[in-house]
Amino acid sequence: MMRAFVCREITQDRSGAALSEIPVPTPREGEALVKVIAASVNFPDLLMCQGKYQLKPPLPFVPGMEMAGEVVATRGAGFSIGDRVVGGTRIGSFAEYVAVPIAGLRHKPLALDMAQAAGYGAAYLTAYVALVRRGALQHGETLLVHGAAGGVGLAAVDMGLSLGATVIATASSEEKRAFLKRYGAHHVLESSGFREAVKDLTGGRGADVIYDPVGGDVFDQSVRCIAFDGRLLVIGFTSGRIPDVSVNMPLIKGFSVVGVRAGEYGRQFPQRGIENAEAIWKMADAGDLRPHVYAKLPLDKVHEAFALLDSRKVTGKVVIEP
Repeated sequence: MMRAFVCREITQDRSGAALSEIPVPTPREGEALVKVIAASVNFPDLLMCQGKYQLKPPLPFVPGMEMAGEVVATRGAGFSIGDRVVGGTRIGSFAEYVAVPIAGLRHKPLALDMAQAAGYGAAYLTAYVALVRRGALQHGETLLVHGAAGGVGLAAVDMGLSLGATVIATASSEEKRAFLKRYGAHHVLESSGFREAVKDLTGGRGADVIYDPVGGDVFDQSVRCIAFDGRLLVIGFTSGRIPDVSVNMPLIKGFSVVGVRAGEYGRQFPQRGIENAEAIWKMADAGDLRPHVYAKLPLDKVHEAFALLDSRKVTGKVVIEP
């Protein structure tokens, strides 16, 4: 038996999920059994427990989309017992053990510790697909990142800096803005009232690429400070409001509104999906990127981890260490 955080009922307050004892999974052919050392907490994990995410696993299920750990059994080639690995699981990582398809595993980069590695894949894949594949961000262009202190936002700041962009970051609190300045963003602004400041910083032209996981009023202001031929990347709607745009605005201002779903992009274009994953892990291996872990909590504190994400106080990632 093992301890796992199990969702047995969909509830809006997530009270249907709790720590339980369940059998250790048995790996099937082509899978490895991994002892979880660190598991990243992502917003989809919260939403799945509320029935609000597009993936709706049958009950009961164990949340947890990505993890880092040690192989303890394997039914396939490619990894040996004792190997330290990272992998995306979609569900199952908030547990002491998880069975993972071998095809979804890779060796942990030496440049990252286990907590960093656990929270790296999803956030940086989103940033890469958004900025490189969908946004075609070029060296020297201006990148405006909203929600820049959160997991996917900070990954975009880091990726943008690595790609040679001038990065303008927005955040909701002075604490987050101070962190972003230390992290290396070229300019840091409040998450409201940024429109004129972006124009001033870009000589009136506006941002070439805007990375928006927030939506709502932030999206509305972004439409007003994007450059001609700009790319407004729709990542999500953490503000809670899905905004609208009058199509005369992209016409007059000559910009594109581009939807980003990193996982679906890889499913639609499998070869590009492989290339995307190879690209981000190559950057990790080289030590070119700096994932930031805000907090590490034990398995019996998953609800506290969810509350941290709800509070919007997190800079970077929250990680569970079973």
